[in-house]
Amino acid sequence: MPLRIAFDLDGVLADMDSALLRQAEVVFGEAATRRTQSSPSVGLSPAGDAASAGAVDGADADAADAQADVTPPIVHMNLSPRQQRRLWRHVTQVENFWQSLEEIEPGTVARIAQLAERRRWEVIFLTKRPETLGATAQVQSQRWLEAKGFLLPSVYVVQGSRGRVAAALSLDVVIDDRPENCFDVVSDSQAKPILVWRDRREALPAAAERLGISIVSTVAECLNVLAKAAPQPSAMSMLQLVRRLFGLKETEDT
Repeated sequence: MPLRIAFDLDGVLADMDSALLRQAEVVFGEAATRRTQSSPSVGLSPAGDAASAGAVDGADADAADAQADVTPPIVHMNLSPRQQRRLWRHVTQVENFWQSLEEIEPGTVARIAQLAERRRWEVIFLTKRPETLGATAQVQSQRWLEAKGFLLPSVYVVQGSRGRVAAALSLDVVIDDRPENCFDVVSDSQAKPILVWRDRREALPAAAERLGISIVSTVAECLNVLAKAAPQPSAMSMLQLVRRLFGLKETEDT
């Protein structure tokens, strides 16, 4: 059987952080965003935040909380929850925002397409992107992937557990940059999670390797290993093969 692989988009393939930073400069000003980048302990003051974002209470607060549940966290800018909500509200008014992103590792999407064709992989792309003006988040994502070299991409805009998605689609591998998503894959499916952890200065979750989550520094590194996987004529399952390629011990459930 072909290898069935899911790639997360933002933080794995698409550079959402840089695009959000540009929009944060529009909303909060360059000086404010420079402060949030340069010092994790310095950001807009609570007073400044209240003045710039405005009060949020009652029905507006409920709507903001609901929006927070369906938007990705902004982890590389020191913005308060209220500022994050304000930034996301601004982003939803940017037409076709998701088509404006750059690749984190230029050429990676095209390489995935080439490997998928050569190795007969079945590839899907997962994302939690909120809707913006213009085309739907799914269509914007498909257009972005096609522009980067992957024709006819399958994109799923999902909420909730990535593990349940992996189980429902019988995925072999899920590649993500969020540890919590990888934990979901471990707990809710038989798929193999691979965590793309680019900044090794940040402490990895202690349980990641113990739970069998493979850790790579780049998507290119991940693809180099996965390219060695091919359908096996022996009794070895595809999941066992992937675990062996990443140097992990076999577990009882395999």
